Order: sequence, then C-alpha cells, then structure tokens
Amino acid sequence: MAGSMIGLESVTKRFGDVVAINSASLRIDRGEIVAILGPSGCGKTTLLRLVAGFERPDAGTIEVAGRTVSDTRTWAPPEARRVGMVFQDYALFPHLTVAENVGFGLTRRARPSRVPELLSIVGLDDLGRRYPHELSGGQQQRVALARALAPAPELVLLDEPWSNVDPYLRETLRAEVAEIIRPLGVTAVLVTHDREEAFSLADRVALMRDGEIVQDGTAEELYFSPLSRWAAEFVGAANVLAGEVVDGFVVTPIGLFPANGNAGEARSRVLVRPELLELEPDPAGTAEVVAREFRGHDVFYRVRHEGIELVSQRPSTEVVPLGSRVTIKLHEGRIPVVD
Repeated sequence: MAGSMIGLESVTKRFGDVVAINSASLRIDRGEIVAILGPSGCGKTTLLRLVAGFERPDAGTIEVAGRTVSDTRTWAPPEARRVGMVFQDYALFPHLTVAENVGFGLTRRARPSRVPELLSIVGLDDLGRRYPHELSGGQQQRVALARALAPAPELVLLDEPWSNVDPYLRETLRAEVAEIIRPLGVTAVLVTHDREEAFSLADRVALMRDGEIVQDGTAEELYFSPLSRWAAEFVGAANVLAGEVVDGFVVTPIGLFPANGNAGEARSRVLVRPELLELEPDPAGTAEVVAREFRGHDVFYRVRHEGIELVSQRPSTEVVPLGSRVTIKLHEGRIPVVD
C-alpha cells in the first residue's frame, strides 16, 4: 500500500452479533476525493470512523499516510492520525464564535495568522465574530470544514455533510467544497447515500452493501460496468433484461446490442440504461406508454412491450403522450452482463 493515503486490508468491525464491516479492503491515493456510497445501514459511517480512529476494528490493517495506525499489535488514537473530520451535524460549539470554532484545535500562537487564512479560504472573512446560530446551514458547513482544515491535515473525512442542508443548496455547496479542497491537495473521503453527490464530486466511488465494498471505480465505471444487478440498479435507473451474448452481440426481447467486448455465448441478465431507449410514436407500434414522469430537463416514460415493462429517459423536448403506441428504437451503448 506504498504511496497511498489510506490503505484498508481485510478490515472487520462487529457490534455484538452484528457485523458492521466485513473484511473490507480499499486503497485511496494521495490527493484523491473518494466517495463511500451505499444505502443507510450498510456500514459507510462506521468505515469512516475506523479510519479516523473513533472505532477500533476487530480484524485487519489500517494505514494512513503510509503509517500503520491499526492492526493486531498497533493502535494510534484519533489525535495521532492527523485527520480532519466534518461531522454530519457539523458539531460546532454554540458558545464560541466562528473564529473561535475554527481555531479551537490550534495553538494560541498559530491562531492569529491561521484563522484569518482559513476564513478567507472558505469565503467567511467577515463572519469571524458571529456565532453558529447566526449562520445559514451552508455557512455552518464551511466553518466545520475550516475547522477540519485548521491543523493542515493531509486527509479530511466528511460524513454525510449535506444531509441537513436545503436540497436546493446542495449542488452549490458540493461545488464550493470541491473548489476549497482540490487546490490544497488534500485527500478527502465523503460518505453519502446520494448517487448524484458521489458521482458529481468524487474522483472515485466505493460502493458498499451490508458491510462490504462490492465495487470501486470511477462514476462512469460503476454506471456503465456494474459488477452485479444490485450495483446496476443502485447507481441509476436500469432495465434488466434476459439476454444472450452471441458473437459479440446481446440478443434481448427489444433488439440487438453490441456486447462491448463480452466474448463467447452466455444466457444471462443484461443492463440497458433508460437513455438508450428512444420512443417513436407509431399507431402500429408494439409498445405502449403506460406512465410518464416529467422532471424538467427530461422525462421518464414507463413503456409496456410484449408483457415487459421498460423505462425510457428522453429529453423534455420530445413529448410522447400517455397511452401512445410507440416503436422502441435502440441507441448503441454499453450493455454489460450483470448476472
């Protein structure tokens, strides 16, 4: 794991009879922003707390910045790991000003220069004398981030940082966090259950289920090349169809697709993303639009074709009325075998 900022090797954590983390292994390089993505209760926050040192694993090895911080013989407490942490509720001290919160973990000598520098980095130069309750949720988040960055850690951990923020502000705040962190060269690990957050912010995504890391890679790799049906459906809308891979093509009930490198012959389930299905109004068409969901920039259609219900995602400029007969036209795209 040389050269890594974080190295997890066969890490397991139990709480009584419950296995929260099951033999998880993951490598995160210096300067990467990595999202730990998964449903509630899958072990994401526990994994983060193990890296931070707030929990001790029952088995496995954890390295931070090239140094072993936990194994069968070694244990480094949180304060010895040089890790910054942004908690879900920000955990700001209500009786301290913004400047005092940011400087809390600094020496008295370092505060006069370091605190103004950090407030400038997070865009809160003029708010140092305010108290947390006088700030918006987004401003509180930036204070929490500044406090985490104050000791100049090489690694920052963010636990569901936008869960308490208005949904309309999340996109802006994600962009702000990326703009703050990337120029500093800090490694960041984000825990989230929101696919859009993970895909838009992270260089790489580790997908978790039931305490296990089931796949990791770029957003494109997880979306277009999932390793299982569960992974395919968790990271985005999916049509999973019975298919047969024959001579480099996938034969499905709705047509023929290139198999994108899948060789040989295999009867299996294949993934067809909704954006690959175009709907052409046709009174003689073999499919019918049975539901539609307008989402502004696009529309999700549910289409019934020979007893199979499919989802098609089309631009909102293409209007297909409910109840229309349609012909399904297939766009060339990646069709992975998922089972």
